[in-house]
Amino acid sequence: MPHRAPPGSDGVGPKRVVVVGAGMVGLATAWFLQEYGVEVTVVDGNGVGTGSSWGNAGWICPGLVTPLAEPSVLRYGLRSLVDPTSALYVPPTFDVALWRFLVGFARHCTIGQWRRAMSAYVSLNGLALDAFDELRDGGLSAPTINAPIMVGFEHAEQANALRHELALIADAGQRVEVAELSRVEARAAAPQIADRMELVWRMDAQRYLDPGAYVQTLAETVVARGAHLRIGDRVRTITRMSTGIRVALENGDGVEGDAVVVATGAWLNDLSAGLGVRMRVRAGRGYSFSVTTDQPVPAPIYIPAARVACTPYQGGLRIGGGMEFRSVDAPIDQKRVETILKSAESALTGIDWSSKRDEWVGSRPVSVDSLPLIGATRVPGVYLAGGHGMWGITLGPVSGKLLAQQVVTGQRSKELASFNPLR
Repeated sequence: MPHRAPPGSDGVGPKRVVVVGAGMVGLATAWFLQEYGVEVTVVDGNGVGTGSSWGNAGWICPGLVTPLAEPSVLRYGLRSLVDPTSALYVPPTFDVALWRFLVGFARHCTIGQWRRAMSAYVSLNGLALDAFDELRDGGLSAPTINAPIMVGFEHAEQANALRHELALIADAGQRVEVAELSRVEARAAAPQIADRMELVWRMDAQRYLDPGAYVQTLAETVVARGAHLRIGDRVRTITRMSTGIRVALENGDGVEGDAVVVATGAWLNDLSAGLGVRMRVRAGRGYSFSVTTDQPVPAPIYIPAARVACTPYQGGLRIGGGMEFRSVDAPIDQKRVETILKSAESALTGIDWSSKRDEWVGSRPVSVDSLPLIGATRVPGVYLAGGHGMWGITLGPVSGKLLAQQVVTGQRSKELASFNPLR
């Protein structure tokens, strides 16, 4: 039940809001709008969590949230970008818009730009866990699990890059507690990390969740609280009218509200261009699959050298990785799956690799400056919430909370200043 003053009680604020997009960001926004007593309709052309929500690692790690555009990307060099075995990959293409995006992205891969973007993230990251707790305390039954992230390195020198990154993160005002484990401690805390990995760290005070189950439960909770959920209805246009804002659907139907929030992930461009938003997002596609383990997996595992993230999942292990700039709707590339498998195979043990299943690719919405777009557009009453890159799960609830506040009160919080969609 809502516990804040309902909109309209003082003659201000929307009473009906349409949220376009049923992923983590859109549904969290819907939930927090309901906290103000807003009547919400959620529309999605595909289904709940079908974008980048379902198959990702499910880490809730605000202490590790950093801009994707960072100097080490440039060190990969152009040759690695077109290498299909590289963690960051761009298939050969004549997509001029994509290469224009990548040039702009590269311009943001400097330490100065990274520091500016990191400063913007720090204020948001500090509120991220509280937003999850507010969802839980408000009746959301899907759990988040407290656990460290175990980090494995083949040799000590491999840790230098991450150690440097953590120092930069700390300089920005965000600390991550790290402990180096003995071999005995590592084997007990992370039995899936192979003995050949000479150095193991434990990053404390992290959480994780089952992203598909969590987002589905969030959708069910939003509906139970009175929202209308329309699945399979694709949005064609958003138009401001004298009676409100009309969301026209491809089937000829429409939904009207006093305000609209567009939270369509990697498909954000389809609607944002008509809203006066120049900033574009591109699909940074990530892959995952699941495997069976011979022992329970106590905590998430990260292999930085391979950029592979692993999470306890349904009694086994979900393994994910990769950042591939390709068409948002392109089919899964099995070569990329095999690349991730080979990288993980050398770092992990106790895995039945023949059990590989649930192969998945999801399109993360990546902006040219690595910052999400959260806030008002040039069309009064229409807002964006997207472009979170790899951090949609971690930052989805806090983004939804702060945007709901802006939609209802008309006041943008200081934490959202750097994420203005009109920048």
